[in-house]
Amino acid sequence: MHILRVDSSTRSEDSISRKLADDVVAQHVGATITTRDLSNGIPHIDAGFSRATFTPPEARSDADKAALAVSDDIVAEVQAADLVVISMPVYNFSIPSTLKAWIDQLARVGVTFHYTENGPVGLLEGKRVIVVSASGGTPVGADYEFASPYLTHVLGFMGLTDVSFIGAAGEEGLVEAERSIQALAA
Repeated sequence: MHILRVDSSTRSEDSISRKLADDVVAQHVGATITTRDLSNGIPHIDAGFSRATFTPPEARSDADKAALAVSDDIVAEVQAADLVVISMPVYNFSIPSTLKAWIDQLARVGVTFHYTENGPVGLLEGKRVIVVSASGGTPVGADYEFASPYLTHVLGFMGLTDVSFIGAAGEEGLVEAERSIQALAA
C-alpha cells in the first residue's frame, strides 16, 4: 500500500490534525508514505498556469512546463497513492488556503477529470481518502462547517469518491476521533 499524506496545518508542533494523521498512518504497517507538507508553501494558480493547462502537451513551451511543474508533481503523487490522508484544521469554518491551493493544482481538465456529453467524469478513481480534521469547536457536518461538503464535492468531481471524515472538535472531540481511528484497524 502507498499512502499520500497531505498536511495543511500551519502548525507543525502541537497540531491536532497532524497527530490524528500520524495515528491513521500508523494503522497501515508496512505502507510506503509520501508526505506533502503544505505549511512549506504552495503556489497559487495564475495566468501562466491557466495558459499552460489549455496548451496541448506537445505544444508547451519551457515556461508552460515550469508553470505546471508543481501541479504535475501533485497529480503524480495522487495517482501513485492507494490511500490519501489529509490532515486539515478547520480555519474560519472551512479549509486552509494552502489546501485550496493544493486542490487547484490537482484539478486539471484532461488530467484528473474530463468532460463528456453526460457531464464531468473524474479520472482519479479507485483510491480511498481519509480526512482528519481538528477545530476549536466546529464539528464535521455542522450547518456552519463548510470544509467537509466542499472536499466531498471537489474530490468526488476528480473521481475520489471514497472519502471518510474523522473530526475532532474541541477536547471531547479528540477522544471520539481517536476511537474512530482505532476502528480503522478493526
